[in-house]
Amino acid sequence: MFFKLFIAAAALCCTAVLAEVTSYEGYKIYDIKPQNAAQQEILQQLAESETYDFFTQPRVLGLAARVMVAPEEQSVFEQTLQASEIEYQIINENFGETVATERMQNNFFRNLRSSNERSISFSAYQRYEAIDAYLKQLAADYPSRVFLKTIGKSYEGRALRTITITNGDGVSNKKVILLDAGIHAREWIAPAGALYVIQQLVENFAENAHLLQTYDWVILPVVNPDGYEYTHTTTRMWRKTRKPVSTNCYGTDGNRNFDFHWGEVGASSYTCSDTFRGRTAFSEPETQALRDLMHTLTGRATFYLTLHSYGNYLLYPWGWTSDLPDTWRALDEVAQAGYDAIKAATGTVYSVGSSTNVLYAAAGGSDDYAFAAAKIPISITMELPAAGNGFNPAPTRILELVSETWIGIKAMAEKVIESY
Repeated sequence: MFFKLFIAAAALCCTAVLAEVTSYEGYKIYDIKPQNAAQQEILQQLAESETYDFFTQPRVLGLAARVMVAPEEQSVFEQTLQASEIEYQIINENFGETVATERMQNNFFRNLRSSNERSISFSAYQRYEAIDAYLKQLAADYPSRVFLKTIGKSYEGRALRTITITNGDGVSNKKVILLDAGIHAREWIAPAGALYVIQQLVENFAENAHLLQTYDWVILPVVNPDGYEYTHTTTRMWRKTRKPVSTNCYGTDGNRNFDFHWGEVGASSYTCSDTFRGRTAFSEPETQALRDLMHTLTGRATFYLTLHSYGNYLLYPWGWTSDLPDTWRALDEVAQAGYDAIKAATGTVYSVGSSTNVLYAAAGGSDDYAFAAAKIPISITMELPAAGNGFNPAPTRILELVSETWIGIKAMAEKVIESY
């Protein structure tokens, strides 16, 4: 009854806004389970056609791929699957309704927030300005332990701001855990996860002081603020940055733009593609800033963790090849620590392994670059759960999922601190 009332009320105030944004009316979302290598190859061909929006495409048989299909493409898509006897399930009959409800829920819960609250709220997905204001508030409230730095600006001029969290003992040049989120604009749960890590380390310091005794944490909660804002105002499923790249196409996939085996596999040269690699490696100011941050921490940073969504994955290099790095066992040990902690606490199961072997091949990722070029010995991508049939969890589930994510991040950090 509560949700019916607030959706009805929000609909009255938001109709004009919704009319201006991409509606996704009639778009369907499918879960597809290939049962053999031949079926998986057909699925790969469908993904490479760029006609369909694959949210996730695991290489492990038995795990479902998830894809969004526009109304005009659905008949051919289903016929293709049926002809190859590939099992599928329509899990969302109208993604447009999901997007509209999500926007209304977010607006409703944001408006419930008291103006004198100093902490961040996890009842809604926060906009860039609210996130930035929270970082500034923490720096003002905890001046001996929290330090902000602007490491660059996005194409549209938004500050790329890191927060460095210490225990306040004044010791410089400690080892560092580097964490970022939001390189893909539409993955709203990832910045929420980063914000929860920040909250736990700063506002819940007493419980987590051991994580800051010999380490500082450097966190960039939104790598791609232009794209992130665009998903809130205009096109919900926008993935890329927002710098123009051709007459009609905007943006580059930041996680295909790093200069390590750039453009070799899993990245598109087509400027309108969701996985467009960029005109050149590091063509984007956002990836340039993250690259430079990594290199300033070379020798100090021992753990790089980048948060994405979705699919319950803990992934490590390589993304450009199915080969494993010589130190893969050390990477696997840290990832397994996160897996074990989450499973023990909540029962949620993650898939662990190298990016190419567990998910798909994609060169030019930040994790490969951090590991190979910036020489950070532990580099992991954490894909957070979707927890639903859309793309991101409902606002009512944010706190539950970021709390669960923190359990895994904390366990991985403890393993790194113990070993390095």
